Amino acid sequence: MTFSLVARCPETGMFGVAISSSSPAVAARCSYARAGVGAVASQNVTDPTLGPRTLDLMAGGMSAAEAIAEIKATGSFIEYRQVLAVDTDGNTAIHSGPNSLGIWTEARARDVASGGNLLANDGVPQAIVDAYLASTGHIGDRLLAAMRAGLAAGGEAGPVHSAGMMIVDRVAWPVADLRCDWTEECPIEAVATAWDIYKPQLDAYVQRALDPREAPSYGVPGDE
Repeated sequence: MTFSLVARCPETGMFGVAISSSSPAVAARCSYARAGVGAVASQNVTDPTLGPRTLDLMAGGMSAAEAIAEIKATGSFIEYRQVLAVDTDGNTAIHSGPNSLGIWTEARARDVASGGNLLANDGVPQAIVDAYLASTGHIGDRLLAAMRAGLAAGGEAGPVHSAGMMIVDRVAWPVADLRCDWTEECPIEAVATAWDIYKPQLDAYVQRALDPREAPSYGVPGDE
């Protein structure tokens, strides 16, 4: 019911996750990232504990492949799970259990991994990886380009209704965490619209958290 990617920007060290599904609020259950550690997507009959566990393992020194191997060895009902990870060196790894739903497949390269289930065809994850690698600019722009390519390649077997994009960079919280939890229109385009609005303000929101004295004005009525 889902297709996604996890990615690293080698120039900035940012990590990101982008995801879409026919299920509601997919990003709330499936997207995980931690600055200086990596990014994880946990999907297909989701176990939301697997994302934080994988990040903890990588924070403890494991590579993406080692962390995914540990999750595969110790996770509950792991045959139903699909877990993607990228680490600080750009290494990627994926576990796709044999009980993943419908047409399921995966693709990965340095700095990016994609997986999906209940897909329209088995070429969707490779289209996502190829688009991410071919794109340039901010990691948020690249994540959205990849998701659009996945949708254009067929996406899910049915319509998608929710999507999300999470980005982390140096601080302890996501610098962007944009979601469309349900729509009858295209949720990826809804997230893209939010990103167009949020991207120019991203650095200002971080600065306001770190030191509001040095932050730009808020641009609201009454703000001097």
